[in-house]
Amino acid sequence: MSTAIVTGQPVPGSPIEGELRTLGFDVRTASDATEAAALLRTAPPADRVALVDANFVGHLHALRLGLTDPRFPAGAVPGAVTVQDASRAALTRALDAEAAAPAPAGADTALRTGTGTGLPDRLAGALEADGVAVHRPDLGALVARVPLAPQERSEARQAVAAVDDEAIRLRTAVKSRDGFFTTHCISPYSRHLARWCARRGLTPNQVTTASLLTALIAAGCAATGTRGGFVAAGLLLLFSFVLDCTDGQLARYSLQYSTLGAWLDATFDRAKEYAYYAGLALGAARGGDDVWALALGAMVLQTCRHVVDFSFNEANHDADANTSPTAALSGRLDSVGWTVWLRRMIVLPIGERWALIAVLTAVTTPRVTFVVLLVGCAFAACYTTAGRLLRSLTRKARRTDRAAQALADLADSGPLAEALAPRLRSLAKFPAPAVAALGGVILVAVTALTPAGSVGPLIGAVAYVLCSSLAVSRPLKGVLDWLVPPFFRAAEYGVILLLAARADASGALPAAFGLVAAVAYHHYDTVYRIRGGSGAPPRALVRATGGHEGRVLVVTATALLAPSGFTVALTVLAVAVALVVLAESIRFWVSAGAPAVHDEGEPA
Repeated sequence: MSTAIVTGQPVPGSPIEGELRTLGFDVRTASDATEAAALLRTAPPADRVALVDANFVGHLHALRLGLTDPRFPAGAVPGAVTVQDASRAALTRALDAEAAAPAPAGADTALRTGTGTGLPDRLAGALEADGVAVHRPDLGALVARVPLAPQERSEARQAVAAVDDEAIRLRTAVKSRDGFFTTHCISPYSRHLARWCARRGLTPNQVTTASLLTALIAAGCAATGTRGGFVAAGLLLLFSFVLDCTDGQLARYSLQYSTLGAWLDATFDRAKEYAYYAGLALGAARGGDDVWALALGAMVLQTCRHVVDFSFNEANHDADANTSPTAALSGRLDSVGWTVWLRRMIVLPIGERWALIAVLTAVTTPRVTFVVLLVGCAFAACYTTAGRLLRSLTRKARRTDRAAQALADLADSGPLAEALAPRLRSLAKFPAPAVAALGGVILVAVTALTPAGSVGPLIGAVAYVLCSSLAVSRPLKGVLDWLVPPFFRAAEYGVILLLAARADASGALPAAFGLVAAVAYHHYDTVYRIRGGSGAPPRALVRATGGHEGRVLVVTATALLAPSGFTVALTVLAVAVALVVLAESIRFWVSAGAPAVHDEGEPA
């Protein structure tokens, strides 16, 4: 619920009360600060409360942006201020102070000239002085003023009439930075679909769910293994992507951001893509072609790409003196139109990637689809990682404790590393990324080069546990320490892939696909919690899942001790990890303590 208190004496014909009701506010009026303070105390404690000058003139969308965005504890535009329940006490104090103090000299003149010293504007300033972060949206061409003189009101109304706020609302529903395919092939019509959904009362969560269901149906069509099924799968995957764009545009169009929406939007993209990989693998198997290793390889590569992005951003987003000649060069290249689109396409974002998968599914075979996808993603990974390496090596930056903690959380170290790291700290003579890479290379090389069923992979796993524990024995504040989590992910996923591919047990690769999918979900969930400012999952959850080094040890030991039951062991482990992480994730994201955000994720 929302309550709006209109303050002051409106001029005849002022539409402000009707506009506020259109935005869903229960409107009350107050002639002065004393009466407004009394009304504020009668508003239900859980309500969003807004104070708006009775003589506000502006676009409805300007009010919407300033007063209805649920992501911020307080917001303001000229002539209006709002708070949610967490900041209600600060607003009450500010309003009481206004009621007790004499009106500031020249306040009426300031109101008439629109200089922003009316009651709502003074309250916004008082909130900021009290330590409340007040969100002030960039209105651009939108009008928000408080003129009192007839001539000024006439000019303000003419300015409102000269700008179509609905056109601005529709345009800003689209991400300002997006991929070529999305920008030119999807967004020109998906934003109109978003408006259509808004006008029919549909929510972003409903559209997100529809996108997931469409992708799952596409995966089912691909699993038929027929040419008609592959064509239908490609078309449905593209339509799922249209809906995937629509849900974010609908959230921005109607400012419907929610905790549940953040969770759904953050995780469903990966669920859709990886379910589709499984559908392609099942369809290929129906035709006698086993591509499960390629499907698992594509999932591993794509997940590791994302971890590189996440770790780099977390390591640098709040670093001091964060400058780099490479970043400056990138900025200059972005000023040249064609290079912007070329660079966005090279990294193979989700729009280009899904379009590629859809077209190849329809006209080729699952094997060709996966091979081309792997080549494209490998090239994109090399390009983006090389750029991040250059930026890191040329950047003059001081990493913060918060960044080091974020990298430690992304590392997903379990109880073994927790116990060994303090004992190995005195041996930490080499950079953490080098030690982490060494452990991963030993693990993967020994697994690949020793005979299947030998003790080699288990010995490699023991060396990996020691190296990974040593890598995180000190705070991850080095220039390249953001590489540590990607190295851990590549080693863990890679050894599962190798062991399953070399196993004699039937169905080991599909079981390994399920295990990596469950673990990857846990890693994505960690990322989005950190992005939302809520920190990593509880340590109890990380300990329960064993951490990356514990899972590696369990998988390699199982491959050695129970080779005939390896498929069953992988399946049981996958189900156990999935149940534990999903239960905790659902509890967190649907709780009131989760952040009210709409994460933009990777560029569509």
